[in-house]
Amino acid sequence: MAAKKLYDSFSKSLLEEVQRWGSMKQTGVSLRYMLEFGSRLTDRNLLLAAQFLHKELPIRIARRAIELQSLPYGLSHKPAILKVRDWYLDSFRDLRSFPEIKDQNDEQEFTKMINLIKVRHNNVVPTMALGVQQLKKDLDPKFDYKDLDDIHQFLDRFYMSRIGIRMLIGQHVAMHDPDPPPDRIGYIHAKMSPVEVARNASEDARSVCLREYGTAPEVNVYGDPDFTFPYVPNHLHLMVFELVKNSLRAVEERFMDSDKIAPPVRIIVADGLEDVTIKVSDEGGGIPRSGLPKIFTYLYSTAKNPLAERADLGTADIATMAGYGFGLPISRLYARYFGGDLQIISMEGYGTDAYLHLSRLGDSQEPLP
Repeated sequence: MAAKKLYDSFSKSLLEEVQRWGSMKQTGVSLRYMLEFGSRLTDRNLLLAAQFLHKELPIRIARRAIELQSLPYGLSHKPAILKVRDWYLDSFRDLRSFPEIKDQNDEQEFTKMINLIKVRHNNVVPTMALGVQQLKKDLDPKFDYKDLDDIHQFLDRFYMSRIGIRMLIGQHVAMHDPDPPPDRIGYIHAKMSPVEVARNASEDARSVCLREYGTAPEVNVYGDPDFTFPYVPNHLHLMVFELVKNSLRAVEERFMDSDKIAPPVRIIVADGLEDVTIKVSDEGGGIPRSGLPKIFTYLYSTAKNPLAERADLGTADIATMAGYGFGLPISRLYARYFGGDLQIISMEGYGTDAYLHLSRLGDSQEPLP
């Protein structure tokens, strides 16, 4: 109820402006363009980037705010979704209230403001997950989630847009770092080692597994640690972390009552002409064939929902072992954002192979929902 009252506090003129901006065309950006533009870092380029974001971000945010108001099956009226919608309306109002950017002082103030917007939206994923769980509670247990294609398509658009918004803001903010790490251009690492990122992500996943179960299978990483290519390390870390976390959980639960030593999870990094492919393999028993069509939906998880008993949306722990049902579909969106993909192949009774394809061409323009 509080969220509805908050929505009532937005003026009619602002809501009309949201509709107007939401009908405007978005502008896509490629990884190569971000890399080349950021490598020529000057005050003028920062000013131009801020002026672009001043116009582009309201369009993207308005589109999502509009869509959040018209979701089927009553999803728009769930308290968690109302909360997210108001975050987007607040952010749109902040952006449209900011005056024209004319000089470096304006640019610096704008950068501070959009960074605050990014922080405001930090908990969008667990809050949206809670809204979906609130919807699931109202559905008949026998309801076939395949009938909710429009919900899945909305969530794909919504999260792809969120990735883009956070990438644009994060890239601009990071370009103000007075002492950037070597070969870093904003969020992008011009010489990222996928083997190194995979090792770090797998260690983080093992830490979560140890916390959850008390033990964790080993993770072996194979590939040339000296091989590098331009990519966003944060994106790759998130994807590998999710895949390894799933594999560790499967292996741990399969072998926890066994006298056998749990087999390691294997990560193989391969450098191809078009793609860098990262394969995550486990012997965790695989996924039943009937379950494979569901793994990339947002309403399916084989684990207990960690949000079910949690009322405080701000404290949701997205590093929990499993249960949101969002990890794989969002990981696939991160892969697709710069022209890659994620595929899962399973052998029930043995294990699962996840193939993470990352485009190394750099020209793939972000898909605009």
